[in-house]
Amino acid sequence: MDKRILNDYIDACALVKETEEDIRRLKKKKKTVIQTNVRGSNPSFPYQEQHFKVQGTTFTYQDDENLRLEEKLLEQRKENAEKIKRQVEEWMLTIPIRMQRIIRYKIFEEMTWEQTAVKIGRKATGEGLRKEFERFMEEN
Repeated sequence: MDKRILNDYIDACALVKETEEDIRRLKKKKKTVIQTNVRGSNPSFPYQEQHFKVQGTTFTYQDDENLRLEEKLLEQRKENAEKIKRQVEEWMLTIPIRMQRIIRYKIFEEMTWEQTAVKIGRKATGEGLRKEFERFMEEN
């Protein structure tokens, strides 16, 4: 596992959220219904004026097919991002707890080394944590 995959984790988490929003937007678009009133009359005597409510969608069958295809692609993109996210989370469970905390604060929450040292506590210094992190990443 290298540092690049940890950055991919951050992007994967963001991509999952963005994709979920895109899927919600797409489903909302599919449910858009337009409604209007029209006037007409009976076709036979007595010719009485009547009002009718007409509703439907503004897109064609082809548009609907394109929306379904786009939704399928978004679902695949979300699945791929979740796969990367799970891989990193599984890997994180195999490393020491201290390193899990360092990675979470420094990489995932994008804190400085000094801020990470404050969070870790126990007389940790930013430079010391940086070296510890670099040694750990070289070994793994």
